[in-house]
Amino acid sequence: MIRITELRLPLNHAEDALRPAVLARLQLADAELANIHVFRRGHDARKRSDIQLVYTLDCTLGQGVDEAAVLARFAGDHQVRATPDTGYHFLARVGDYTGPRPVVVGFGPCGLFAALILAQMGLRPIVLERGKAVRERTQDTWGLWREQKLHPESNVQFGEGGAGTFSDGKLYSQISDPRHLTRKVLTEFVKAGAPEEILFVSKPHIGTFRLVSMIIKMRADIEALGGEIRFQQKMTDLLIENGAVHGVQLESGEQISTTHVVIALGHSARDTFQMLHARGVQMEAKPFSIGYRIEHPQSLIDAARFGPNAGNALLGAADYKLVHHAKNGRSVYSFCMCPGGTVVAATSEENRVVTNGMSQYSRNERNANAGIVVGLMPEDYRQDGKRDGSPVNPLDGMAFQRLWESRAYELGGGGYLAPGSLVGDFVKRQVSKAFGDVMPSYQPGVTLTNLQEKGRGSLPNYCLEAIREALPAFARQIRGFDRPDAVLTGVETRTSSPLRINRGRDYQSVNVRGLFPAGEGAGYAGGIMSAGVDGIEVAEALAADLLGMPDAPVLQGKGAKAGGQV
Repeated sequence: MIRITELRLPLNHAEDALRPAVLARLQLADAELANIHVFRRGHDARKRSDIQLVYTLDCTLGQGVDEAAVLARFAGDHQVRATPDTGYHFLARVGDYTGPRPVVVGFGPCGLFAALILAQMGLRPIVLERGKAVRERTQDTWGLWREQKLHPESNVQFGEGGAGTFSDGKLYSQISDPRHLTRKVLTEFVKAGAPEEILFVSKPHIGTFRLVSMIIKMRADIEALGGEIRFQQKMTDLLIENGAVHGVQLESGEQISTTHVVIALGHSARDTFQMLHARGVQMEAKPFSIGYRIEHPQSLIDAARFGPNAGNALLGAADYKLVHHAKNGRSVYSFCMCPGGTVVAATSEENRVVTNGMSQYSRNERNANAGIVVGLMPEDYRQDGKRDGSPVNPLDGMAFQRLWESRAYELGGGGYLAPGSLVGDFVKRQVSKAFGDVMPSYQPGVTLTNLQEKGRGSLPNYCLEAIREALPAFARQIRGFDRPDAVLTGVETRTSSPLRINRGRDYQSVNVRGLFPAGEGAGYAGGIMSAGVDGIEVAEALAADLLGMPDAPVLQGKGAKAGGQV
């Protein structure tokens, strides 16, 4: 097949417009083109009155047409080339495996795909998840939102599916993907019941309700292949001998012997990070961000982004991505934008308030929301007060997060109410008295309060200053972004892991053999897609080590970058 990229047509083009456009692009007669497959469809909305659909197409030529000759006509044209192989190729398939079973700790997107690949290769993984199965977990999560009752081991952060289950279900990222592993993730999701459109829309998403049933189906697939999923099984110790893993210990006291462990923790597994640090597993402090959730009417965002084309079914609910470099040297940016969604209570610890965003597949709630966050460096949150350039304690970021989450609980008035402010009042350093037309979606509820009180503010002063400056600046890109009655809800602290568990080219811990740090909690992913891809690569690296395959492809290409930040 031949792939065409960047083929543009008007938003409202006729249904039969693709074929003549392809014939013209490839300079072919009608009989020379057999069929067309849409690999990807996006849009270019930079000119709101003339939005263009942008296609990537795979074209099958008619019988007898010389594909090589057609490609030769377009030599040097990067938009016409042979269709690449995007299929997934297993590193190995093992029958009747009786060796040591690998253990996967955590069953979020990374652990899910690590376990799935290991199971598909025949290696019969054991998965340990501290939380509950997804349907029970959903009930517990609603318990916080509706009844102000937190289940510390079963909530937005912990349980089957991980934090991504209660999110917008975004399935796109900016990671380098030369092996097309994102396609493997999408294909498995479709197999589990996701809409087939995720295979071709440029910004695929699923939403919480659909994710729940899909995760259950994928769990069943892993079990059918010999894998074992154990819920409410918290790992409390990593057993290490002579610098190598030899097992894990559970909260129940049970020990599981193994030589290979995937640590696929979420960014909120703070007690497990503390245990690993105490065991001497090498890790380092890393940058992360903190801020608020902001809510606007979705109709405002649609109009600002799409103009007269707002409401077009092909465009759906509009999103945005914003960045501002403040005068105090801080970067402020939008994070995890959720069109037509809600702000959710996302704490996993008692007497702390954490916010996040969530959307359903329909994205038809009244408000749009996004994190408005400020980037931090380890020196910003170090706890020892030193300024000598020495390494920051990897656990300091967690202490810093806890400080502001506890402050948010206090400012909200308890009961997991979140502190909030109207944007207009926040910019003017005023205390809001009543909500306007924009009503906050966060449950259990929002308490209007002073987010900027001296000595008792909801964020560090440099964050408050940067966000105050950024909001009017963002309004120059999206008209109405600084709308006075838009709502800020605090605090957003868990944008990413505050630490990284160091790993090498072979994806193993740099100082504990057989330990494979993976995913968002370990500092190597951000979001469902990148976490899933990292899970696949780590599973392949583990299998290569377990089966004695030092020349495995995963260890040759991207493995050289395995220690970097995603």
